[in-house]
Amino acid sequence: MENKKDLAVMNRYKKQNPWGMSMNVDLYDCNPQTLRDAKKIKQFVDELCTMIKVKKFGETVVVNFGEDARVAGFSMTQLIETSLVSGHFANQTNAIYLDIFSCKAYPPHRAAEFCKTFFEGKKMHTKVTFRK
Repeated sequence: MENKKDLAVMNRYKKQNPWGMSMNVDLYDCNPQTLRDAKKIKQFVDELCTMIKVKKFGETVVVNFGEDARVAGFSMTQLIETSLVSGHFANQTNAIYLDIFSCKAYPPHRAAEFCKTFFEGKKMHTKVTFRK
């Protein structure tokens, strides 16, 4: 069941009929073990895609890199048939920066709460944008 915020966004999406919905989810003070585990990140992507009812296209790509300690960590991309899920996992600050873009509407607040819960984030900042 969707919450009132999600219903309002989904109704607005239906009325405006944009190209797609993009959501930024910034998570802070996350579980350091989870954000440093490629298998957990892939599990997260599988569960998120199932929850928002989008079909994955190909495998989830998770790469660990970064010469600068400020940005070192995993980056993830997952093509979906309706666009893309991506993210960066910053080791130094235990922060995660996710983007969920789809031309199929999905419940953005429910998705954000799922992300926060999965990574045990203490704080979260989100922004929903309709792409025209």
